[in-house]
Amino acid sequence: MKDRQSIFMARHESSGSLDDLLAQVRACSACEAHLPLGPRPVVQAGARARILVVGQAPGARVHASGIPWDDRSGARLREWMGIDAEHFYDPARVAIVPMGFCYPGRGPGGDLPPRPECAPLWQDRLIAQLPGIELTLLVGAHAQAHHLRRTGHVSVTRTMRNWRAHAPCVMPLPHPSPRNIAWFKANPWFDDELLPVLRQSVRKLIGG
Repeated sequence: MKDRQSIFMARHESSGSLDDLLAQVRACSACEAHLPLGPRPVVQAGARARILVVGQAPGARVHASGIPWDDRSGARLREWMGIDAEHFYDPARVAIVPMGFCYPGRGPGGDLPPRPECAPLWQDRLIAQLPGIELTLLVGAHAQAHHLRRTGHVSVTRTMRNWRAHAPCVMPLPHPSPRNIAWFKANPWFDDELLPVLRQSVRKLIGG
């Protein structure tokens, strides 16, 4: 099995205006003054991608490697999806467009929220270049608050309990951080009801 670094670096297939837009994203320094480790935008997208993952912002480990979801949270997310690293890091299958592309730094309770400058600059423009998306995963509070703002989103727990209202095209997910272990234990229906549907959808799309 190839390691994550070789898989990610070898598979960046995009064309035309998407290529140009990704180059702009990766050169972005709009909030440089607020980033303790400096800008390092982390994004993955291909024009043929059928699955879109919208998370919050890279952590320190992802900032260091430049590979999205290259941490324990990413391992859990891939387990939820029932997908291996080779498929996950294939931009022809999976686009990864977080709410913030750069590591925002640490606060008293963990990583800071995504910088507010990022999503208005890039989210809609990138998603518009992904016409093949059939399944969007909204991972965590920031992604859900942005993308479900017109559907009455109040909290992750409430949105998660109403996940069928958004399926099959949109699947809200809690953040897979180890910090959320208590939530996972308090909501066993997530494993029993939602994850089998998620895995079936992913299996169908990555095989096409």
